[in-house]
Amino acid sequence: MAKNQAPQSLDLNERINKTEAFVNKNKKTIIIVLVAVAALVAAGFAGYTWLKNREAKAQAQLGLGIQYIAQQTPEGFTKALNGEGQFLGFLKIAKKYSFTDGANLAHAYAGECYANLGKYKEAIKELESFSAQGDITVSPAVLACLANCYANDKQFDKAIDTFKKAADKADNESLSPVYLMSAAQLLESQNKADEAKAIYEQIKKDYPLSSVSMPRQQGEEVFAAPEIDKYIERATK
Repeated sequence: MAKNQAPQSLDLNERINKTEAFVNKNKKTIIIVLVAVAALVAAGFAGYTWLKNREAKAQAQLGLGIQYIAQQTPEGFTKALNGEGQFLGFLKIAKKYSFTDGANLAHAYAGECYANLGKYKEAIKELESFSAQGDITVSPAVLACLANCYANDKQFDKAIDTFKKAADKADNESLSPVYLMSAAQLLESQNKADEAKAIYEQIKKDYPLSSVSMPRQQGEEVFAAPEIDKYIERATK
């Protein structure tokens, strides 16, 4: 058995010797590669820490700005956009803390402020800069706000399409029917009754538990037809 194993041992020793020779010959290159990898790891960690700190600062600034939106006044919306005191304003937050979730939300808040001030083109610019996330509340609401701005800016096709996107993004019995109703009513205003009717029927089918699709109670035991039936009937005429 020992004689049979000897060639394997010799082969192993030969491979070890070749490896050592390769390492010695390419030692400089190997060291450079290892240093480069270490530098990339360090840079990645430093970048993560830097981004994390920027995120925290952006979120802190957003907290200061919400109080101005809560005032629901032209003065409050203006200050929310441009800042006051230690608060930078949503426009500056979006630029200073770019690539953070805080900056993304700052675009949404800035768009809302412009919309409330009736500056729809400026609102559209900010709202279009917002990147929708995987949530079913904030992102759909921002899309719906954008749709409303399109409608006020007479961009009706974009408004209808964006209301539909908001409904798809929300995908729930509470919000989706509201956004779809807005799209359908815009279609009716454009004399596109058949398309509007299709959306009303979609609401009734896909969201049967929504407030507009459920039968309405008029007395203790008397129920009226769902509200959505009224819209379907109107679009049918």
